Amino acid sequence: MAQKTFKVLFICTGNSARSIFAESILRREGGERFEAFSAGTRPRSELNPFALQVLEQKRHDTSILRAKNIAEFQGADAPVFDFVFTVCNRAANEECPPWQGQPVSAHWGMPDPVSAEGTDAEKNLAFHHAYGALLNRIKAFTALPIEALDRISLQRAVDDIAQVSPGAPA
Repeated sequence: MAQKTFKVLFICTGNSARSIFAESILRREGGERFEAFSAGTRPRSELNPFALQVLEQKRHDTSILRAKNIAEFQGADAPVFDFVFTVCNRAANEECPPWQGQPVSAHWGMPDPVSAEGTDAEKNLAFHHAYGALLNRIKAFTALPIEALDRISLQRAVDDIAQVSPGAPA
C-alpha cells in the first residue's frame, strides 16, 4: 500500500522569510511523505535577501521559491491541505479563509527576523535563529506517527510542537 503524502501549508503575513524557511525545511526533512507550500496574507513582492542567504548557506534550492498570496491556494484547483500552520502572530490574528477538508492547524509563531535591527551580522543571526527554531519544530513534526494518531491526539501533538525550544541558531 502506498504511503499517503501529506500536504502542508505555512502561512505568514509577508511570505518572505519564516514561511519560506518552513516550506524549504519541510521539503528537505519530510522527503516524499510531505508536500510543502507557503503563502502570505499580504506577501511582499520579493523574498528577503537575508532569508535567501541563509537558505543558500544551508544548501536549499531557492530557485523554486517565490512569495505567494493565500488566494493562490483557494478555489477548485487548489490543493487540499492536511495541515495549515501559521508562523507569525500577525497572520494568526488575521482572518484566514476556510480550508477545504478541514486540515489540522496550529500556530507556530516566532519573532520576525525581518524586523531585527542592528548590524548585518546581528540581522543575519536573527534569521539563523528563526531557521533553527523552524528546523527543530519541523523535525518534531516529521517524527510524528501521523497515521497512528486520532485527530484529537494529532491536534494536541502539533500544538505542543509550538513549545519546542528554538535552541541555538542552525
